[in-house]
Amino acid sequence: MPSPTGSVPALSSAASTIFSIGIVFLGYWGVHESAKWRFSDVTVVVFALVGFACLGLVPWMATRPVATENSDAGVCVARRLFLTGVAAIWLAVALSVIA
Repeated sequence: MPSPTGSVPALSSAASTIFSIGIVFLGYWGVHESAKWRFSDVTVVVFALVGFACLGLVPWMATRPVATENSDAGVCVARRLFLTGVAAIWLAVALSVIA
C-alpha cells in the first residue's frame, strides 16, 4: 500500500525541525566550551551526532527510487530513521540534564 500523499514532505520537514532543535541544544549546552570533557559529555555528543546522522538521512531515504510505484519501502526506512534520530537527540538532552 502506498504512503499517504504528503508523507515525504512531512517527514522531511519534521526531520529538519528536530535537527535544528538539536543544533540549538548543542549550542546552548556548551559544546564549544574549553573545559576538559568528561565521559558523560562525550556520551551526550555521540548520541547527538547519531541523531543528526539519522535525521539528515531521512529526506534522502524517503525520496530514493523504489522497485515499484506502489512500494513505500523508502518511506518506511525514513520513518525508522526519523524515530531513531528523535530518540537519540532526546536521549542526549536527557543525559545532559542528568549528568
